[in-house]
Amino acid sequence: MTSEKNLTRQEISMIGFEIVAYAGDARSSLLEAIKCARRGEFDKIDGLVRDAQENLNIAHAKQTEMLALEAQGKDLDIGFIMIHAQDHLMTTMLLKDIVYDICEIYKK
Repeated sequence: MTSEKNLTRQEISMIGFEIVAYAGDARSSLLEAIKCARRGEFDKIDGLVRDAQENLNIAHAKQTEMLALEAQGKDLDIGFIMIHAQDHLMTTMLLKDIVYDICEIYKK
């Protein structure tokens, strides 16, 4: 995404939709990990968290592309979709940070 031109608002929105989709998939996996812990299915948690991390890595890479463009001085016309995407990504990253602790509580 090292285009010489500035991205249009529509292109930025599409990146935002990608971030939302990947972060949403990660969130679903993380919430499923908590449900597994509640049911005592602790053997499934690591795989779900791994899946979530893969999706978060992709979403974070998209976010980093946007940050790099702005750092290069590109004019980014950010709309509500991108703001929503950032919110969705950051709350999912926080959820990932606490999932293991929540699951450990269920183990006790």
